[in-house]
Amino acid sequence: MGCNSSKGAQETTKTGGKAAAGRTMCGSHLKSPEELVSWPQFPEGNKSLCAKYLTKEIWDMYHDKKDKHGVSFKQCVFSGCQNVDSGIGVYAGSEDSYTAFS
Repeated sequence: MGCNSSKGAQETTKTGGKAAAGRTMCGSHLKSPEELVSWPQFPEGNKSLCAKYLTKEIWDMYHDKKDKHGVSFKQCVFSGCQNVDSGIGVYAGSEDSYTAFS
């Protein structure tokens, strides 16, 4: 399955893992922030801070927002969603990202 459709991004990874209904499975198969079509699901046992703090409530509040420089919330969390072995996984895209997504 390709990851260009939201269904593909939500249901499978390269290794065949399944995301829970309504969630996007995290992993190296993700190629752009736009593929985060729903609340990201990290692999079992993931210890990144992104996985720990990216709750459904946070996702729902910010997933479609951009800071005043046009940096999207999805861009800020994408690295952690793609690279699930990252310790942090969240990066501010501009100085305003710190306040816009606090």
